[in-house]
Amino acid sequence: MTHLQTGLSPETIEKARLELNENPDVLHQDIQQVRDMIITRPDIGFLRTDDAFILRFLRARKFHQTDAFRLLAQYFQYRQLNLDMFKNFKADDPGIKRALIDGFPGVLEKRDHYGRKILLLFAANWDQSRNSFTDILRAILLSLEVLIEDQELQINGFILIIDWSNFSFKQASKLTPSILKLAIEGLQDSFPARFGGVHFVNQPWYIHALYTLIKPFLKDKTRKRIFLHGNNLNSLHQLIHPECLPSEFGGTLPPYDMGTWARTLLGPDYSDENEYTHTSYNAMHVKHSSSNLERGCSPKHMTRSQSVVEPGTLKHEELGESENTQLLLALD
Repeated sequence: MTHLQTGLSPETIEKARLELNENPDVLHQDIQQVRDMIITRPDIGFLRTDDAFILRFLRARKFHQTDAFRLLAQYFQYRQLNLDMFKNFKADDPGIKRALIDGFPGVLEKRDHYGRKILLLFAANWDQSRNSFTDILRAILLSLEVLIEDQELQINGFILIIDWSNFSFKQASKLTPSILKLAIEGLQDSFPARFGGVHFVNQPWYIHALYTLIKPFLKDKTRKRIFLHGNNLNSLHQLIHPECLPSEFGGTLPPYDMGTWARTLLGPDYSDENEYTHTSYNAMHVKHSSSNLERGCSPKHMTRSQSVVEPGTLKHEELGESENTQLLLALD
């Protein structure tokens, strides 16, 4: 085992070998091959190129060096093209702080039965007079920067649950194609994380229409990992066991406290205007603060008798042409 795998459990190291093609004997060579490609993109400022940083991109692309370098380049290019998003990129930035306090994103302490981190978004909590969509996206990206420091999560990945309950048509009309494309580029194309699933619950018809609108921007792999559950929590529980979920999603855990993740980043006095202790993105260091807070869902909880739903097999509700047209006009 190389020092770059220090802290990983034997089970996770074996998972990385089997699923990601990670070989400790050639790990440094793999990293150097990616680093050697940097010279081919003089138009991009690669602000961080240490071994541990490049390794997360290799893991995100299953150790295909060319794909890992492409993701690394896109990571920094996205930040170059959206400089305002990454100015004062830390939790005490007023916009990011408001979004965090309002629960964007929610982050469960427990991981699922595959060791994946569960992120929550309660869409109806978006007060558009208080938080811009861009600040919510910034808060999500900052949270991912903190979480991805955990090597276990680099290998096991993340899942995202979006609850659309009480999300109004008026709120949906603010989700324009341009800002949705910005989010997709930042999360799908430019961040070194493995997303094992995106789960929609309680979505109204106009969210189906929005999904149709953004489909062309999604990779095939991403589309296969988006599940539209509606109000059918049983189908959600076939993929994420109730023992890992708060009661809002039919789980056995207590209701989610919206301030949990904000307190993790900002400290116990998160509502005060105290200086945030994490270093900003500009210094290219993000302190990992959550690894000791978690305990994954044990395999002993995997007692459900239902057959597991495979990605891409849940049926989407059919939308009428007139409904799609109404929403497209609203989003134009």
